[in-house]
Amino acid sequence: MLEPYLFAELDKKKTQAREKGVDVISLSIGDPDLPTPKEIQDVAKEALTHPENHRYPDYAGSEKFRKAASVWMKRRFGIELDPEREIVSLIGSKEGIFNTSFVLAQNDDAILCPEPGYPVYAISARLAGAEPSFMPLLKENGFLPELSSIPGQVARKAVAMWINYPNNPTGAVASEDFLKQAIEFAHENDLVLCSDAAYSEICFDGYKAPSILELPGAMDVAVEFHSMSKSYNMTGWRVGFVAGRADVVQALAQYKSNMDSGVFGAVQDAAIRAMELWPAPVSEVCRVYKRRRDILVSALEKAGFVPGRPLATFYIWMKVPGGNDKEFCERLIDEVGVLATPGSGFGPSGIGYVRFSLTVHDDRLQQAAERICTMDIVG
Repeated sequence: MLEPYLFAELDKKKTQAREKGVDVISLSIGDPDLPTPKEIQDVAKEALTHPENHRYPDYAGSEKFRKAASVWMKRRFGIELDPEREIVSLIGSKEGIFNTSFVLAQNDDAILCPEPGYPVYAISARLAGAEPSFMPLLKENGFLPELSSIPGQVARKAVAMWINYPNNPTGAVASEDFLKQAIEFAHENDLVLCSDAAYSEICFDGYKAPSILELPGAMDVAVEFHSMSKSYNMTGWRVGFVAGRADVVQALAQYKSNMDSGVFGAVQDAAIRAMELWPAPVSEVCRVYKRRRDILVSALEKAGFVPGRPLATFYIWMKVPGGNDKEFCERLIDEVGVLATPGSGFGPSGIGYVRFSLTVHDDRLQQAAERICTMDIVG
């Protein structure tokens, strides 16, 4: 039986608490509260008047969209990509991530998944008939998987390996050395390296996230998933793209042509404008999240917590006093009306941690921090 989706369950908790009259401040789900930039909205409104956008879109994305994505990858990462063969549009990167398991895996194959990690990696593997094989992300390793510890028989059975940097939920970033190791591992074990880069643009303090596709040998083994959701506050629009190794990208396009009818044309037009506007709107988004990061981290540190100060994403990953993350989160919602995500929901290595999202207005974030700090929980 399919397990309940973590964030759907958290949404239920929020609804139940509000029905009881609790003033809930939700720091659980990574859904930006900032508006989609007006210029992007305006393009979408105009695109609604175009008759061609009222018909079925191209399955793989319009030629304009794929070209815009290739231009953006060149501007952002210096990567030359063929928009016809090496880029396909997605109905949000979650859809592409989910369907990739069905493209690559058969029964009894293995897919290497980070844990704690985005639940869709493992859920989609199981639904595709494959076995998720977990790679622990531990603080002592900088929340990077220790590739040398993966058993040989597991590596040989694996058809794909997921990496996600900047990382959800830990906020960790990956060095170029680690990415090179991951590429080498994929070559040695004849597997597809799948890079979830949804947070590549949410970076602070001078840090600039790389693309796996920048590095030598990557195009032979890797595909990378990009999303408009976090960078441009377009979570509800459902648009992104996958880029990289041509045969995998084309296989995903063929699979999707049997599953969906592509991204609505007006949404593609809006996404094109978003990529053209880069980096201006993204720079503003990063300024907001950096400010919020500093608000929450400073308040938590003052109260005696040790939250860390991540270089990327809009999450704070914090070890909880006493080590019981579920109990900690229950007390948060019951005692002070703050909803957070227990780390164990992302996998066993997340036990004892909590994830806070920075996707609420500064005033509410400050209020949440003050509420948390009133609890008698710092040991």
